[in-house]
Amino acid sequence: MKKLTVIKIGGKVIDDSAALELFLKDLAKIEGSKILVHGGGKIATDFGQRLGIEPNYIDGRRITDAPTLELVTMVYAGLVNKRIVAGLQANGLNAIGLSGADANILPAVKRPVQNIDYGFVGDLDVTQVGVEQLSKFLDDGLTPVFCPLTHDQSGSLLNTNADTIASVLSSALSALFEVKLVYCFEQKGVLSDFTNQVVIPEIDSLSYQKLKEEKIINEGMIPKMDNAFDALRSGVQRVTIGHYTAVQSLTAGEAEGTVITL
Repeated sequence: MKKLTVIKIGGKVIDDSAALELFLKDLAKIEGSKILVHGGGKIATDFGQRLGIEPNYIDGRRITDAPTLELVTMVYAGLVNKRIVAGLQANGLNAIGLSGADANILPAVKRPVQNIDYGFVGDLDVTQVGVEQLSKFLDDGLTPVFCPLTHDQSGSLLNTNADTIASVLSSALSALFEVKLVYCFEQKGVLSDFTNQVVIPEIDSLSYQKLKEEKIINEGMIPKMDNAFDALRSGVQRVTIGHYTAVQSLTAGEAEGTVITL
């Protein structure tokens, strides 16, 4: 079976041009088929404030009203995505920038209103991923670069969590490829001691529950971990979380980081 690496980059790396340039240079050196999924960083917030669009968050999650959707579309699918694609081209990697609407690869459903109305936010179904078209891009030697936007197949774009996109793409493609999923950000992995930067080398489903109960894993790390376990349950071979400067070694299973197992 052919091998595929799905890499998600986010956090402060997106906001730091020097860090992003270093990451893209290392990513381009990884052999074999690759997909990159990127977050939005704080660039959309900065642009929004210039335009008078103030960010609205509830429990750390952005509320995407109509003006915010226009804003993140311009920034995520435009500025950030094309900067990344251009950076990969500069390093000899032939990349194609995509949203979930392109080639109908990631249709989604607008999140139903329950206790909170998140606005134009999309939820994904792994069975709806356009695997055939995506496989054609990979077979043609292209590296797809996904921004965190999907669509509802009725003309509306939807803001969608980049960690979830990476997990769903990995899961959908695991029927055709031996898939490794790597989450890269500015930490060396999942930390048991943030002050001393102590990395937890491996987390399984039982230890994950305990770490949540002890509040060692909390807030923004929980959705990332949940997505990691979802990917493993769907057939993804390996999931690793680690520092963006170690993307080559993390992909090869050689670097310090946190390996997620069932």
